[in-house]
Amino acid sequence: MSQEVHEVSIRDDTIRLGQFLKLAGLIDSGADAKSVIADGRVTVNGEVEQRRGRQLRVGDTVASAGQSARVAGP
Repeated sequence: MSQEVHEVSIRDDTIRLGQFLKLAGLIDSGADAKSVIADGRVTVNGEVEQRRGRQLRVGDTVASAGQSARVAGP
């Protein structure tokens, strides 16, 4: 059973994980980002990521709570 991944365009070359979670609609607020990341409920490219400031680049895939989003260029 494959999970649908939606593309989310960013303006710059990189974006921080916490910002991307909100932009992609995977969370409701920055406070939510802090807790889901700290609890180990977010993966980047299939690996658990606990750094909210992690720099994402085009092509990275982020998953949380059964939803996934891929970083896309402008």
